Amino acid sequence: GGGVGVDAAAKSPPDGYTIVLGQTSNLSINPTLYKKLPYDPQKDLVPIVLVADSALTLVVPAQSPFKTLKDFVAESKKKPGDITLGSPGNGTVAHLTIQALQGAADVKFQHVPYKGASQAISDLMGSSIDSYMSSVTTAIGHIKGGKLRALAVTGKKRVGSLPDVPTVGESGFPGFDSVTWFGLLAPAGTPAPIIERLNAEVNKILALPEVKEKIASEGGAAIGGTPQEFTRFLAAELPKWAKLVKESGAKID
Repeated sequence: GGGVGVDAAAKSPPDGYTIVLGQTSNLSINPTLYKKLPYDPQKDLVPIVLVADSALTLVVPAQSPFKTLKDFVAESKKKPGDITLGSPGNGTVAHLTIQALQGAADVKFQHVPYKGASQAISDLMGSSIDSYMSSVTTAIGHIKGGKLRALAVTGKKRVGSLPDVPTVGESGFPGFDSVTWFGLLAPAGTPAPIIERLNAEVNKILALPEVKEKIASEGGAAIGGTPQEFTRFLAAELPKWAKLVKESGAKID
């Protein structure tokens, strides 16, 4: 899940020549999911910039009777634990987003963890599972090709590459927001002028129209900002995901 790379960066010389693109799992979920991590994301790394985030999407086969998230939730309430909802694995952002959706909708799904997305998507298209919580990148080709139907996206805003798909919030669960995000970090002790220089250059790149468009085409949104803003963001994300990990009962060691 990227933890090896984060650990390697954390243990590298703090000279600005080794940085890491961390994300939700290895920076905010793993500290609770694993009993012991070889790195501490808050002590061993210094944030540079929050690069982008991306919503997930709840998808069903094209032939599914479920046309909307409201349909899906209503049927799940009639048959608690019967509707199968796949994820790429225990403790992933998708799994914990399912946990958050269960809480928001006061419903119970049958979670089916896979080892990655490829087998899950194959099973979904073959109707072996009822639904799947997917990254937009993984599902978008199948959605646009008519093989899958997207019921909702999980962020606060609609996704530019899926403009007709409503958010979970628009579908009856206001305030719902569960996205995966990506940010650059350096080893703790990296001098502030280096952090500021890297931050400034990445912000310039993220402002380029072609970069924004490329990230949007993958289902994401460019963010940017200051190192201080990214630091505050990380501090807020840890308890949010820790709560969902504990509620889900997921453990990996």
